[in-house]
Amino acid sequence: MVTELGTKANPRTDRITIDGRLLRPPAQLIYILLHKPINVVTTLSDPEERPTVRQLLPDVRERVFPVGRLDFHSSGLLLFTNDGELALRLTHPRYGIRKTYRVKVKGVPTPEALEQLAAGVRLEEGKTAPAQVRVERSHDGKTWLEITLGEGRKREVRRMCERVGYPVEKLARVRLGPLTLGKLPPGHHRLLTEREIRDLRRAVGLV
Repeated sequence: MVTELGTKANPRTDRITIDGRLLRPPAQLIYILLHKPINVVTTLSDPEERPTVRQLLPDVRERVFPVGRLDFHSSGLLLFTNDGELALRLTHPRYGIRKTYRVKVKGVPTPEALEQLAAGVRLEEGKTAPAQVRVERSHDGKTWLEITLGEGRKREVRRMCERVGYPVEKLARVRLGPLTLGKLPPGHHRLLTEREIRDLRRAVGLV
């Protein structure tokens, strides 16, 4: 029992009660970058018993959640955190967090098709927002594109490319706001650095 005014307590090591009720310490905030491989679902469990991204984090004891999604056949950068406010802002259109994808399409897109991707493609639910599109290289009837956009519609990049006549064969997210995938191998994960956390929070107005 504390009887002296000004006594300090450590909520992580001390047992603190108020009127007999235990005051639980705040959860430790954790931020993890995962390189999601293909053929893995972005859910914590799957009724079809497919591999899940949670199974790729066996050493993570904290309850963390993926920020956004990558579809089953896509790979790349996936952020996990228990920082709910950051996750909400990173996925809300209001904050316009841009994502960059490396995309391999079948064929060699015409200048007109590239302009259409950049200006916006009309999908079932409406026209997509303008995007940045850059051709990396073309070889043997395939083309690698870099596409950056600020929206988060379901399978947006795949549907955009299909609509202009160039189906996607491979898709990997390589950037989320200021966060980059780098050389992290598929299936591996790491903790974000303090600078990366600070840059992410600043990007959504939390710093």
